[in-house]
Amino acid sequence: MTDTSLAHDIGTGSPVRLQAVSAQGQPEVTPALEELYRGFEQELLVPLWTEIGDLMPAHPRSRALPHLWRWQRLRELAARAGDLVPVGRGGERRAIALANPSLGGRPFATPTLWAAIQYLMPGEDAPEHRHTQHAFRFVVEGEGVWTVVGRDPVAMRRGDFLPQAGWNWHAHHNATAEPMAWIDGLDIPFQYASEAQFFEFGRDELGDDERTTPDRSRSERLWGHPGLRPVSQGATGPGSPLLAYRWEHTDRALTDQLALEAEGHGGTVEPGHAAVRFTDPATGADVLPTIRAEVHRVARGTETAPVRETGSSVYQVFDGSGTVTVGETSWSVTRGDLFVVPSWQPLSVRSEAGADDSDSGALDLFRFGDAPIFEALRLHRTHVEGTTR
Repeated sequence: MTDTSLAHDIGTGSPVRLQAVSAQGQPEVTPALEELYRGFEQELLVPLWTEIGDLMPAHPRSRALPHLWRWQRLRELAARAGDLVPVGRGGERRAIALANPSLGGRPFATPTLWAAIQYLMPGEDAPEHRHTQHAFRFVVEGEGVWTVVGRDPVAMRRGDFLPQAGWNWHAHHNATAEPMAWIDGLDIPFQYASEAQFFEFGRDELGDDERTTPDRSRSERLWGHPGLRPVSQGATGPGSPLLAYRWEHTDRALTDQLALEAEGHGGTVEPGHAAVRFTDPATGADVLPTIRAEVHRVARGTETAPVRETGSSVYQVFDGSGTVTVGETSWSVTRGDLFVVPSWQPLSVRSEAGADDSDSGALDLFRFGDAPIFEALRLHRTHVEGTTR
């Protein structure tokens, strides 16, 4: 078959469809133009002048929509799955992903981010595997599961953030008589779209030394000391070598920021709004190459300024209550609820938290997003109340 006949065969079923239209900035519609467009279709060609408005819009137009998932409902469905769905080879994890309503039913919270509730029954193990996708776990309630990363058992407790860079062996085990749920975040959609992902099964069973339940993991004993880097450790791999960021430290940092503000000193993002970012203790960079993770604390009665950013984020309410507005959509939120902020959609939050629904008396929000990708590509942009930077 010659190249010409191949092109003709492809052209007869070409996915390219062009329509000549009479519009400002478009060429005059003539039989010759129609013939030209049929030639483009046959050779799988698309002229820029017919697509520029879609390919190069004035500002980002995300395929994702703002959406809210209620934690109570997620928890109920995960518990039912715990009774019906086994954990083992094949399914690997009892993880139930958030599917953004505008992404065609794919298990993607945004075009770049995966978020799921994972549920482990008493005494269960989730078998070992590894993948190139960068991941983390965040615990909004409960304790009793240990994640085992590189044979290092790491306790998971309320408020803890547990990052895990790609291509590390990992498994989980529930050492208690109670089930436990948490959220997983990964860059699955990004790696899926870029066709860069790898996956490999590990051992079917954990060793006895991995079934221990230490209060502190080996990674914490080595890396979990503020401002101190072990001299024995040289270059580290991509992602943080510290496998657990404990809530007690996060809580203290947020509390201190608001206290400093009350004393007339700086330290908050804006009045009544404290925030911290999880970073790699070896480099000071984001905790994972493709994911940024933060916790925000908004004091009762505070309303944050609307902010737009390129790239998308997923938020989970860790504590408290309030009203969240994303674009033109607003929700009342409470502990555990998850919501999506698509690229360049404005976000503002009003805290209505108090002593009856929040340990801190404020609205605490865990956030993860894809900012490191956009910053690496020099595509990150933020817009706050008329100021672009």
